[in-house]
Amino acid sequence: MEKLMLPASGQDTDTAVAPDLNPWPLTVATYNIHGAIGTDGRLAPQRIADVLREIDADVIALQEVPLGGAGRASVLDLLEEATGFHAVEGPTEDRPERRYGNAVLSRYPIIAKRTIDLSFGSREPRGALDADIDCHGHPLRVIATHLGLQPAERRHQIRLLLQAFDTDRMPVILTGDLNEWFVWGRPLRWLVSHFEPVPAPRTFPSRFPVFALDRLWISPRHRLVRVEVHATPLARLASDHLPLIAHIAG
Repeated sequence: MEKLMLPASGQDTDTAVAPDLNPWPLTVATYNIHGAIGTDGRLAPQRIADVLREIDADVIALQEVPLGGAGRASVLDLLEEATGFHAVEGPTEDRPERRYGNAVLSRYPIIAKRTIDLSFGSREPRGALDADIDCHGHPLRVIATHLGLQPAERRHQIRLLLQAFDTDRMPVILTGDLNEWFVWGRPLRWLVSHFEPVPAPRTFPSRFPVFALDRLWISPRHRLVRVEVHATPLARLASDHLPLIAHIAG
């Protein structure tokens, strides 16, 4: 897994982080923005920005984010400007004509990022964006991902994710659109074994949610106070997924 330093960080992320530091309290959200195309079929990035203002989370993991390319606007750039947050991208499609994938927005500085390739055979390229965030000197690791549509694909991807990080070095949050609707499927069982059970409210489709596709897992688990879906009229319109929000106590 390649480690990449952001240009302005000036910090060495190979340096061990003291395990007793923690970044709480914190509000974290995950949101599949569907390319900023709403349930009315209209491309409207400003609506996504308005939903993010409604949420007012400290850290936001985003999936299906247009990241620019020849003749294409970067929705992430717009969201970064609208929120005033730090932003980092993790493209799963990275061609001159189109860049697309995961992203993280953070109220706090993002001091390092890594990308994890989760592609499976000839299926659509998938990946995870693995970011280290400095919350007033307290470290937090956030892994934002969007898993595949086939069960075998998701099993492969969860194995890779669980191998890619440990939960001892610093607090960690794994979040994103897992595309997993089998409640007793192996990927969810593996995640419960690695972390602990967490609430999973329904987020998809946004107008009438039936499936809990968007998830959040945290270590240490006892910090998690509440998980809720942001289901305002604007959120139901802005994307086909609803944002999932986690409130983490100090």
